[in-house]
Amino acid sequence: MEHKILIIDDEKNIRTALRMVLEGEGYFVIEADSAEKGLQILDSTPGISLVLLDLKLGGMSGMEALDIIHRKSSPGYAPLVIVISGQATTSEAMETVKKGAFDFLEKPLERSRILVTIQNALEHRNLLDQRDNLASQLADRYEMIGKSPVMLALFQQIEKVAPTKGRILITGESGSGKELVARAIHKNSTLMDKSFVKVNCAAIPPELIESELFGHEKGSFTGALSRKTGLFELADGGTIFLDEIGDMSLSAQAKVLRVLQSGELLRVGGEKPVYVDVRVIAATNRSLEEMVREGSFREDLFFRLSVIPVRTPALRERREDIPLLVEGFVNTFCEEYGLRRKTIDQKAVEVLKEHKWPGNVRELKNQVERMVILSGDIIGVKDLPHDFVQNYLPEFDLQQFSHLSLKQFKSEMEKAFITMKLKECDWNITRAAEVMGLERTNLHKKVRSYNLLKG
Repeated sequence: MEHKILIIDDEKNIRTALRMVLEGEGYFVIEADSAEKGLQILDSTPGISLVLLDLKLGGMSGMEALDIIHRKSSPGYAPLVIVISGQATTSEAMETVKKGAFDFLEKPLERSRILVTIQNALEHRNLLDQRDNLASQLADRYEMIGKSPVMLALFQQIEKVAPTKGRILITGESGSGKELVARAIHKNSTLMDKSFVKVNCAAIPPELIESELFGHEKGSFTGALSRKTGLFELADGGTIFLDEIGDMSLSAQAKVLRVLQSGELLRVGGEKPVYVDVRVIAATNRSLEEMVREGSFREDLFFRLSVIPVRTPALRERREDIPLLVEGFVNTFCEEYGLRRKTIDQKAVEVLKEHKWPGNVRELKNQVERMVILSGDIIGVKDLPHDFVQNYLPEFDLQQFSHLSLKQFKSEMEKAFITMKLKECDWNITRAAEVMGLERTNLHKKVRSYNLLKG
């Protein structure tokens, strides 16, 4: 889902800089140069997930706007607010947190810090949604599809390991569904009604990962205006999913190992240990064994994490699941975009089954979304990318034409080829002529010559 972020700041250069950074990360950005305009946008625009609110504004102050946002919004649907300011005192910063701000950032803003804070806010939004009885919707969102032998074996493995508290290391190629497996394990465990906290280790800068995982104390570094609860603490009693664990620094690895060994963590700048009871599920698309040999991953942590290894199969290992996946994605995107229910031609499905899918299920999902948006009521081979069709070479038996002369063979092949292209173009002569590189009048002649009829 594309998250909408509203920036309320009276400095145009700040808004422009934030827009460039956030749109570069795939967020949908809306701007307002005053608190009054920002509140109007919130009233008229549904689905805003997050507000970046400047504290010092002309007219209504950011503090007043923050208070109104939380008074007018129901708790379950209030957008999260990150307050930003270059002039606020410590007491003002603390006041914003008391009024419901998710976090406070000082200007000048650091790109990495703002992105990590936004990511944390959106993860927190997801946790609030779970708390507000949206578990059924999330279950639908993370449902796995497949009837192939490798998927049935994976489902059986999930059923066995989910009820235990054993640590699990999920391996598999990028896009093969490691997060779906982690969520399925949590959903079918005794912790299903507890928190599930996802951490993308590759997305957090090395200098921030310890603060994000373990939290920090007020004043432990510049900008630490209050105590921050780390993600391990947020997951206390539930499950933490450490995605892309192979990208974690050796320093952070050592601290994660300490938590796994004793359940004890120390906030950055803290002196008193904090104890947590968390089930850890880790995932990687890298070879941790090789990283251990190279010295870039701790051997003791590897053995602690991989008590139960689970592997997600690549899509090319489960090609028989592609029709099911395609049908599911087509229905999902038709509903999401408010389109009439579409179907996909069997020949197009066969072409999709033959593709190598280096990006696995994620690549297939993205491709189906594109086809749903751009196609007519029936998705056909014509709606596939050129390289997909070019690489699809169906079996061709020349022996069945051995009784023909060369002239007859060429005629039959031309007739079959033109018929195929006309069908792909829904019998649109102009479009078919363009595809085949023919003049439209020339194609009309060939259609009449071969007595081709739409059918």
